Amino acid sequence: MDVLENYTGHTDPGGAAIRRDLERLSISKVSVGEMDNNAYLLVCKRSNEALLIDAAAEPTRIADLIGAADERPDLRHLVTTHRHADHWQALGAIAGMFEPRLIAHPQDAPELPAPMDEFVEHGDTITFGEIELEVIHLRGHTPGSLALLYRGEDRPHLFTGDSLFPGGPGRTTSPEDFQSLITDLESRVFDELPDDTWFYPGHGDDSTIGEQRPGLPEWKARGW
Repeated sequence: MDVLENYTGHTDPGGAAIRRDLERLSISKVSVGEMDNNAYLLVCKRSNEALLIDAAAEPTRIADLIGAADERPDLRHLVTTHRHADHWQALGAIAGMFEPRLIAHPQDAPELPAPMDEFVEHGDTITFGEIELEVIHLRGHTPGSLALLYRGEDRPHLFTGDSLFPGGPGRTTSPEDFQSLITDLESRVFDELPDDTWFYPGHGDDSTIGEQRPGLPEWKARGW
């Protein structure tokens, strides 16, 4: 698989992956499946241990991103951000190939196609190599939707699953679910993180908290 080093936040279905190199962490993004799902491979540059966010589809392409050579990253963890099927079509295959520790929130885990090795809640941390990710529970798109925060050397980096996109929150199916999600986004994301926080959604292009912050009143007023 081609991996472009010029990280823009945009990937195309079936196209090249893109990679962002921080001082201690590399972040690779690839679009997989018919719904333009994003899978993210995070690698600790000192230990070469890795974590995958959402084995969404096309296990062969995800495996190509991880690599086959002796120096390939050691995939230790696989986090599924939520229970919707487009985010776990390749979970079983990737688990069989690499035997990572499978992680999800306990409220969404029963609908995933494999038993989880670890459940995480809001405020927990996931560690691989020298990298720590903070777990943020964002209730509404699904009961157990997760975001993962890397505080970073340059700025915070937030992986939001389907809870936050450029343009608004992820889809909800009731006014109560929308209110839950927008409240969590406001209190746990926008009130806590600076404008330069870069976020990586479950589909489509990336954005920053600062770019999206002015939209909060509109999102709340429209109710989606």
